[in-house]
Order: sequence, then structure tokens, then C-alpha cells
Amino acid sequence: MIDKVESVHQTVLLNETIEGLNLPGKPVVLDCTFGGGGHSLEICNRYTGAKIIAIDQDISAWKKAKNKFDGCDCKIFFHNANFGDLDKVLEKEGIDKVDGIIFDLGLSSDQLENSGRGFSFMRDEPLLMTMKENPSSEDLTAKDVVNSWSEKSLADIIYGYGEERFSRRIAKGIVDARKEKEINTTFELVEILEKVLPASYKRGRLHFATKTFQAIRIAVNDELGMLQKGLEKGLDVLKTNRRMSVISFHSLEDRIVKRFYKEREKEKKVLLINKKIITASKVELKNNTRSRSAKLRILEKII
Repeated sequence: MIDKVESVHQTVLLNETIEGLNLPGKPVVLDCTFGGGGHSLEICNRYTGAKIIAIDQDISAWKKAKNKFDGCDCKIFFHNANFGDLDKVLEKEGIDKVDGIIFDLGLSSDQLENSGRGFSFMRDEPLLMTMKENPSSEDLTAKDVVNSWSEKSLADIIYGYGEERFSRRIAKGIVDARKEKEINTTFELVEILEKVLPASYKRGRLHFATKTFQAIRIAVNDELGMLQKGLEKGLDVLKTNRRMSVISFHSLEDRIVKRFYKEREKEKKVLLINKKIITASKVELKNNTRSRSAKLRILEKII
């Protein structure tokens, strides 16, 4: 059963993120992407009496990590929600403002390794790619995208969200393949990509399916739209002179975060704590390869 599977996720930039928040004693913290619970647990360990509001769209994240908090001298309240609805979550908790906010974007190792929802091109799984553990028939899935979206729409998202230069070739390959039979699994999609992409490209450092899978996942979960909404709502609920830490893993996310920070700085609403992005140390890079693409940006609300 999934709730007996323990989290294998390694939290990136842990110390940099928590220390960057510069939290007061007994803080109220909003962890918008609970994941493996690493950031929340570290706050519990460092700040006696802390109150953490943890959000994750994937209910299995809490099932796998909740036991870590047994015996902790803090209060943690988990909400199975999208961080685009963080204002509604805080309203349910009767909280107006918080002392710190964390966004750790992208997929957790648990979702790649154990979800069974088709996030990884290395595993043969149903094409879902939704952050929800149990999607309803109304929820968009990767299967819907590859089997029903037009060739142009597929090419647009694969290029726009995946920055994939062979997007048109891939989109045509998907449309041609689905005429023969419905595309249902990750390996079926990988097989299509393998057929249409150049041999030289398939020998590259990055796996040839990486960008396409990323693009489809972003589209399924409206990740970039939700990020913009989450940043705006987060700043609204952040107390004056308190901070928000955001870790991004690819250029599209980081571009949105950087632009949001810069625009609010121009409006004199925030102070940028780090002018340059904070990246993983050599020690962390050696211990956790996932950290190599992590970029941390921190802001402080001043009005």
C-alpha cells in the first residue's frame, strides 16, 4: 500500500532555503510544496513551537512523510491542494499572514520513482502525469494530451514548455502513431520518440525523451500558470519584513520567478535578498545529482 512506502526524496538547498527565510521564534510557515517533507521537518527541528501549513497536490506525499514528524515539537497541518489555492487553505486554518513561504518546484524523487503515474520515461506506466494521486475522469491527463490534442497544439507545448527543437517532428510522430492505435503508456510514447528523432540527438547527454515528458507534464498540471498565481497570492499573505524562498529546476520556472521578483522590486514592494541565484554546493552536488539544476531566489516583503 502506498501509505507504507517511505519517502526517498532528498531535499535540495535545505540549509540555504531555511536560513534565507530568517524566521522569528515560533514562526508560522507556509510550505507550498510539501513533497518529502524535508523543509518542513528542518523548520520543526530548528524552531520549537513552529506552526507549518503544508500543501501538496499529491496526497501520497503526506502519507509517505507524515511519520517523520512524530515527536516533533511543532504543529503541522497538511492540505491536499494546489498552491494556486493557498489563500483558501489559509482561510480554512484561520490564518491571515505568515512568517515565511517556501516553494520547491518540480517533481519529487518519490513521484518519479514510486507514483506509477507516468512521470518517468524510464518506467513503463500509464500515461497520466497528473500530480493528483487519484485523478477523476474530469482531470486532464497525458493520455488525453497525446491522443486528442491537435498536431499544432502538441508542437507548441513541446517547443514552448520543453524547449525541444524537434517539437514539430515529435508532434507529427505522435499524431501518426495514434492513427494506428491509442497511446496509453510511457514506453509507447518513448518508442514513438525513438523512431522520429535523429540518431545523433539520441546519443546526447540528455535523454531524448526528457524535454517532451517535461512539456506534457507542465501542460497537464498547468504548472506555469499555477506558479504565477501562487507567487502573487503568496506575497499577499506574507507579513511585512518576512521572506519567500523559491527553488526552481528549469529555465521556464526560473524565468517566471525572476520576472515576478524584479517587477515587485521595481514597484518597491520587495527587497531581493540574493541578486544572483543560489546554487548547490560542491558537497551537495556530489551527494544529490538532482541539485545540479536547482536555483534558489529569496525576496523580503517591505510593504
